[in-house]
Parts: sequence; structure tokens; C-alpha cells
Amino acid sequence: LPDIRGREQILNVHLGKVPAADNVKASVIARGTPGFSGADLANLVNEAALFAAKANKRLVEMEDMEKAKDKIMMGAERRSMVMNEKEKEMTAYHEAGHAIVGRLVPNHDPVYKVSIIPRGRALGITMFLPEEDRYSNSKQQLESQISTLYGGRIAEKLIYGEDAVTTGASNDIQRATELAHNMVTKWGLSDNMGPLSYGEDEGEVFLGRSITQHKAVSDLTAKAIDEDVRTLINRNYQRAEKLLTDNVEKLHTMTKLLIKYETIDSDQIDAIMEGREPGEPKDWADSSSNPPTSSDTSTDSDSDAPGEPADQLH
Repeated sequence: LPDIRGREQILNVHLGKVPAADNVKASVIARGTPGFSGADLANLVNEAALFAAKANKRLVEMEDMEKAKDKIMMGAERRSMVMNEKEKEMTAYHEAGHAIVGRLVPNHDPVYKVSIIPRGRALGITMFLPEEDRYSNSKQQLESQISTLYGGRIAEKLIYGEDAVTTGASNDIQRATELAHNMVTKWGLSDNMGPLSYGEDEGEVFLGRSITQHKAVSDLTAKAIDEDVRTLINRNYQRAEKLLTDNVEKLHTMTKLLIKYETIDSDQIDAIMEGREPGEPKDWADSSSNPPTSSDTSTDSDSDAPGEPADQLH
């Protein structure tokens, strides 16, 4: 994948093929698109040109580039899917839970956007965007990701009670479990198991299941792996639970804002977390004549199994 300089060069090539406004800067776009391939960047410019054409604009503006980036990163909006008010509120709490935990744990990617507009199978999405290209993750970063993945489920439990928790966090739980398992068995990030690799490279692993099936390790070692994975999960679940309990007023505030605007950005999230009055989303003035209708963490809240935190929680 191209680095930031490579992305800027690729963007300049494709931007040269469309009528772009002066405020469209390839260097700025390149900083906000880590992980994009050359094809992704070409698609980004093409999608932006389509957004501009639909709005009868003569030039492609930075706003069109942002809309195109959201579509590529988070998926196309499904405005035809209308949630009832209860589902909308629960999705908002779920996504706000991801965002708040992600904002508070150490060394986590910044929150880019949070949305409760359905995209694909997701009812809502929390998108985290790294500030620079990254090719590896530290133990601290991985544990922060695990805590953030559980933020949606914990928010539901905190607001509605244990019995009202939905299936929305199933994808979050799967991802958190996979991260914890890889930390123990692949990446040598377990204090108890040490810097060793256990078992085979499986496509899907849940705790010690595939390891015991293939007998790659002894039953005793598989049990120790299980215990280490559970310890990692429990520690980070409890951390997320404490963070949301201590910041429940911010959880309420962010949820109300999501219900009002359906999508909020990093400026509003920063304002809430710093105790300031959040303003309107950057593009709200442009869309106020046609306000959003009721309609997921990257993380997603999935229609069958909502909730992942952007990177996506998606």
C-alpha cells in the first residue's frame, strides 16, 4: 500500500482528470486516507465527482471528497431502512459507547465519525481513523481496541439493563475474542504463556477450540490459553465498564446529539468529552433544508449482529 507521499502523488494524478476546486488539497486528503490503495484513491476521486455532479456543481469541492471517503470507508447509506425510535435510541447508545471508550483508553486511534444511519447490514457505525500509517500494533493499542469493542454492549447494559442487551454486539465480541486469542497464541503478548506461538494459523479461532481439535498443543496448554484469553477479555471489559459508568452523562449527551443529527464528527465528540457545548456537524447547514430521516461500530451495529468500533467499529 502507498505511504502518505505515494497517496498524494496518486491523488494528484486522478484529481488532474476532474475539475477540482482550490480547496481540494491532495496533501490533506492523503493524510486522511491511511490504508487506501491506488484503486481506492481512484474510486475516491470518481465518487467525489459523482457527488458534485448530483449537486449540480461545476467543481469538485472538499465536501464532496469527504462524502466520498465516508461512502468508501463506511459503506453506502441505506436511507430506505427506517428504524423505530427505540431502535434508533439503542443504536445511538451503542455507538456512543464505542466512541467514548475509544476516546478515553490510551493510544487508541482518534474517533473520526459516529453515525446511526444504516449502511449495508450495519445499523450504526463508529469510525476510528489513524493519524499516520501504521504497520504494527503495541500490546497497549490492542488492549485499548478490545476495551473499545465492548463499549457498545456495555452502554446497552448500563442504560437498559442486563436482560435488554441485544445481539448487536456479536461482531464486537467475535473481534475482541480474536484479538485476545492472537495476543496469547500468535504475538507473544501474554505474561503467562510467554513469547511463543501456539497452534496453527487458523482462519477462525474461538478460544482454544481449533487448537484442541488439531491437537497442536496439549489439553493443559489449551486450558491455559483459554484462561489467558479470558483474563485479557475480562480486564478490558471491566475497564470499559468503569469508563462508561464514570462518564454516563457524556454518554447521554452524545446519544441525544446522534439522535438529533444522525452523524456526528470529531469536533462534536471532542466538545462533549471536554465538557463544552457541541455545535452542529460541519455539513449540517447544507443539509438543513432536507433533514435526515430515521433510517451502525467501525464499530457497526448490525441488523443481525450490530456493533463494531471503525477502525471500523463498524
